[in-house]
Amino acid sequence: MTSVLRNTEPQEEKARMSQSPDFTTSSNFKAKTATTSAPPMEHAPPTKNTLELPAEEELIMEEQSLYGLDEELEKTLEAIYRDEPKDDCLTSRPSWANKAEYLLAQVGYSVGLSTIWRFPYLCLHNGGGSFIIIYMFMLALVGVPLLVMEIALGQRLHQGSIGVWKNMTPWCSGVGYSSFMVCFVVGLYYSVLMAWSLYYLVQSFQSPLPWAMCPFLNNSSSFGEKGDPECSRTASTTYFWYRHVLRTTDEIELGGLPAMHLCISLLVTWLIICISLVRGLKSTGKMLYVSVLLPYIIFVCVLIRSLMLKGADFGIRSLLAAQVPALYSVDVWRRTGNHLFLSMGSGFGCFTAISSYIPRSNNCIMDASAVALLNLLISVTATVFVFATMGYLATVNSEKCYVKNAERVMNLVTAGVLPPELRLPESLFRHMSYTYPRWFGNLPEPVRVVAQPYLSNCDLSEQLKEVMEGPGVAFVAFTEIIAVFAGSTFWAIIVFLFLVATGLSTMQGIMQGIITPLLDTFAVTRRHSTLLTVGVCTSMSLGSFFFVQPAGSYYVNLLDDYWASLPLFVILIVENVSMAWIYGARRFHADLIIILGRPISSVYRWLWSLVSPLLLLVLFVIILIHLYLRPITYMAWNSSISNEVLQSYPPWGKALLGLLTSLTVLPIPVCAAYILLHKMPPPPAGAMQHPDTDFFKGDAKEENQKTRLRLSPGQIKRKTSKFR
Repeated sequence: MTSVLRNTEPQEEKARMSQSPDFTTSSNFKAKTATTSAPPMEHAPPTKNTLELPAEEELIMEEQSLYGLDEELEKTLEAIYRDEPKDDCLTSRPSWANKAEYLLAQVGYSVGLSTIWRFPYLCLHNGGGSFIIIYMFMLALVGVPLLVMEIALGQRLHQGSIGVWKNMTPWCSGVGYSSFMVCFVVGLYYSVLMAWSLYYLVQSFQSPLPWAMCPFLNNSSSFGEKGDPECSRTASTTYFWYRHVLRTTDEIELGGLPAMHLCISLLVTWLIICISLVRGLKSTGKMLYVSVLLPYIIFVCVLIRSLMLKGADFGIRSLLAAQVPALYSVDVWRRTGNHLFLSMGSGFGCFTAISSYIPRSNNCIMDASAVALLNLLISVTATVFVFATMGYLATVNSEKCYVKNAERVMNLVTAGVLPPELRLPESLFRHMSYTYPRWFGNLPEPVRVVAQPYLSNCDLSEQLKEVMEGPGVAFVAFTEIIAVFAGSTFWAIIVFLFLVATGLSTMQGIMQGIITPLLDTFAVTRRHSTLLTVGVCTSMSLGSFFFVQPAGSYYVNLLDDYWASLPLFVILIVENVSMAWIYGARRFHADLIIILGRPISSVYRWLWSLVSPLLLLVLFVIILIHLYLRPITYMAWNSSISNEVLQSYPPWGKALLGLLTSLTVLPIPVCAAYILLHKMPPPPAGAMQHPDTDFFKGDAKEENQKTRLRLSPGQIKRKTSKFR
């Protein structure tokens, strides 16, 4: 019995790959079951009771007739199920060594540098706790359902993004190509973020740290005599970032040769990525234990250290203080949705590629929920760390500001500019952050009005915003806080090792989204997978050199802040509509029940059908309106004042965004038009509403019915009716 089924698998797999997705037939399976079951009995005409069954019972009978689940067939399937392996994966396809490696790959890809780079910044400038509430709301309604969809498709069809959508809904097969192209472009500039982290890591093996003080000018022997005047007007950490690491220009339109130290760092970065991928899942899986687990061990140590800093409580209170008006702000919802999909990684096809190497009966819903919750947990924890450290820096800066104000007041009182009532008592200089605000607040109103124009605003909240300004907080603020740690060299190595490992795990996921579709689409690449990996890494490393030129960081901001979300929303909308309204959300929901062998809440069906596509469409329209009505800006370095300034991108910036977006989403209409004109007639009316097939092709049909038996024969009807 077992041998017959196994011998039919190659023919059915070949037929599956060559035919259009009509999955109602499974001739080999029917022939097999016919030899072991009793001859089919003629069905009696429907009785009155059958005709009066409620709609739910009719649906159950329809499903039972679809799968042929009569008593004799169930007995036959039970016998087959005992003899056959539980997970009938494609023997020619590699797989993860264990479930731990698979989960590490999913979590490592999902939790990237943007979690450290962007989430805390958005949290501060978009309502603090309100931003987190909106993020959790959108994660539950859209993030998790779409994640379940991508993981389920990958593990069931054992294909990358291109192959999955070719088999799922050929009309939307261009989605896979678009995901591939977006992955390629994002991989180009994301590797540069990892190269920056790697360069900081190398520079950390020095004492004192190079960003702890301003550099000397030529022929200067002591600090302060001939220090760089540009650095003296700003923080040494900010100067090190812009002028030493990036060697940036004052405008995006100014060119220049790439910095040699960044070129070397970028080459080493791509060498590390290539080594981790060159042996396929064997090397990638083992590397994940280092690139995913090590950062979190380091992160816990750094988090504990940050919570012990002076002023950390103020930073955390600022995080937890939810601003109610932010809940009603369309702009906050736009930024939250934009960050959600960029940070989660949905739509890139990487989740599909990673899950294509896992057994088909894997619990994809539990995995998707775990990945989403871990992403949220790490995002919030990273934000707590950043706010704690920024609270410390804000406290230090506030105290310095109060000291400067006190000195200025004393000088002005001595010069007779200010009244003698503003003369400061000696006790005021002991705890400036507490005594100065109380003393100044107790002064008479006319005296405060006279002194106010001469004083700086030293409020902690304002100082916190200044510290947190700009997405470069991952590098500028981290280096600033590390510089004041005891044993700063050790902590610098720890922190930037964490950033490098986090970037590596994300790049491994992005590369899987590129390499896996190529292996599945072109048979010749499967015979030379190592050569393919080396070739892809080499070509992408050459392309990424564009982003290490002096103005390269401005292009990174342009793509990451404005471009990446545009094709991503188009891809997610088409994926969602394709699955829910062309393939059928109800049908997909039934398929998941068969995969898992247990009932699934019908809430997912409504989320896929209505909530997710509607929310995605609204967010996409809001983003387009925002780009059209408002200028696109970036933080640039102004060497004349030694500070960051907000500048607008040139007019060609929006044109570049439109061109890249059009190119990456172009495969979607092109593939649909090609199938319409050359391969497939239009679908029959009602096919989208009343599908009678599932996406379990060929030999998979047998596995579906065997897996369905996990609900136990006789209980399928009750379980199905409960969650129909």
